[in-house]
Amino acid sequence: MYELVQVAEHTYYVESPAKVGVVEVAPGEVVLIDSGGDRSAAKKVRAHFDAHGWCLRAIYLTHSHADHTGGCRYLQSVTGCAVYAPGAEQAFTAWTWLEPTYLYGGYPPAELRHKFLVAQSFEVQPLTPEALPEGWETIDLPGHFFHMVGYRTPDDVVFIADCLSSEATLAKYRVSFLYDVTAYLQTLERVAQMQARIFVPAHAAVTGDIAPLARINIEATHQVADDLAALCEQPIGFDDLLARVFTRYDLRMTYEQHALVGSTVRSYLSYLAAEGRIKPVIQDNRWLWVQAAR
Repeated sequence: MYELVQVAEHTYYVESPAKVGVVEVAPGEVVLIDSGGDRSAAKKVRAHFDAHGWCLRAIYLTHSHADHTGGCRYLQSVTGCAVYAPGAEQAFTAWTWLEPTYLYGGYPPAELRHKFLVAQSFEVQPLTPEALPEGWETIDLPGHFFHMVGYRTPDDVVFIADCLSSEATLAKYRVSFLYDVTAYLQTLERVAQMQARIFVPAHAAVTGDIAPLARINIEATHQVADDLAALCEQPIGFDDLLARVFTRYDLRMTYEQHALVGSTVRSYLSYLAAEGRIKPVIQDNRWLWVQAAR
């Protein structure tokens, strides 16, 4: 873990729970794609700079989740590097308390205010075309979160962040975190058609052909949607539905998983309602979901 792996002439990544991209943009100067989950991870990433005599110029974030941004404060404090984030991800990165607030739907309890959901704050700037290194391309990857992006380096290496999961992760957790199911499926369809020298997913193996894994993620997403629709055969409230999801997939309920899976299930319900497969009803002062008449 935390080995530096070279995948092209100027492009590397650090093997870690959420891979960190390292790109040499000038002799002795590098930029990062994401920063690791916390100070400890960032120190291990920084050790590679010292070993190669590199200077860190900037960090380009794919999105605002703490496992991708948690090392920024430390790295910025010791190097003075700039940090850039796209769209609404900038707001969630600048005001890190927004993440648990969004997941909980109100002021979050202490059980959700920890480093896995709340990164330390740091100075962040908007990602603009002018901020990109020469020859870089951003790739819009919405769905997992609001305005997540990927990056294509001049070496034709594409970092695709959290737009898909490994088969092992899908088998273990079943319900991958999503904000917008429709946008996510559209993103996966586009990714399945993409060509690149190398693809670097944050949470899956590096590969030259991303299409097979993209298709597996598409199928897994449709399967979760089908399972949720089936659970709405009779009118059911959210808490009862969520409990059945955890039981069906043999998941272990924790406060964090309640927030993450719960938020995702709500997104699936909105998707299924938009597709005309289920509908909301109010009965006895309760919001319930039930299959729509065909």
